[in-house]
Amino acid sequence: MHYETILVDVADHIATITLNRPDAMNSFTKQMMDEFEHLWKWIGREDDIHCCVLRATPGKAWCTGVDVKESQKPGGTVVDLANIWHCEDPGNYLGPKSMNCWKPIIAAVHGMAAGGAFYWLNESDIIICSEEATFFDPHVTYGMTSALEPIGMTYHMPLHDVLRMVLLGNDERIGAGTALRIGLVSEITTLNDLWPRAHELATAIAAKPPAATAGSVKAIWESLDLPRSVALQQGLKYCQIGNPVGVPQVNRTALMADKAKKFTVR
Repeated sequence: MHYETILVDVADHIATITLNRPDAMNSFTKQMMDEFEHLWKWIGREDDIHCCVLRATPGKAWCTGVDVKESQKPGGTVVDLANIWHCEDPGNYLGPKSMNCWKPIIAAVHGMAAGGAFYWLNESDIIICSEEATFFDPHVTYGMTSALEPIGMTYHMPLHDVLRMVLLGNDERIGAGTALRIGLVSEITTLNDLWPRAHELATAIAAKPPAATAGSVKAIWESLDLPRSVALQQGLKYCQIGNPVGVPQVNRTALMADKAKKFTVR
């Protein structure tokens, strides 16, 4: 598929995906939803891809959610509210987990991340941001119920921080420091270091057995929808299925014999 709203580059087992609508603050349209639907399905099937980096074209915003102007044009509707029995959540197509893509996702956020941007953040495995990044949800300011994105974010952030973000709307933004404190992101970099750092993390993950990383992502995310005991029972089955595949993908003896192990302390 030829992508027009995103850039996709695959090298060294890493898929680097860039939101590419800088003139519209990288907001998403129906076309971008269609492109991500195809992309996540393709990445999920592509064995050569072990990890993904999700970023956005440089500018003021990482993503400001849905492109309101574009959605108001004929045929540009993102969510069909007129047909009440066929109204789908855009996150069903934008989010990798919603599309059954279990490759690890690293989101590298700069500038503003607002509203519908959380569709991607909600389903990312690691989120890092640059120092000037801000996060907010403008829905209620414009008289709109905010439900889908913040419900997803309750699995990343404390409930009261999600509610504060939603209810204050455009009146307050979460800065990088607060995002780190409340667990929205796990690391802050300079703007210049953001992309290289995301690629560094992706390289470390991509070097690991893909059956192990994808299986771990799938088991952990699917556990969120299950009671604890059921999640543990299902997790055991994933170990039984995945470990016989993942273990031969790495030279375990050589790894254990390496006395000069290198690691960082976070």
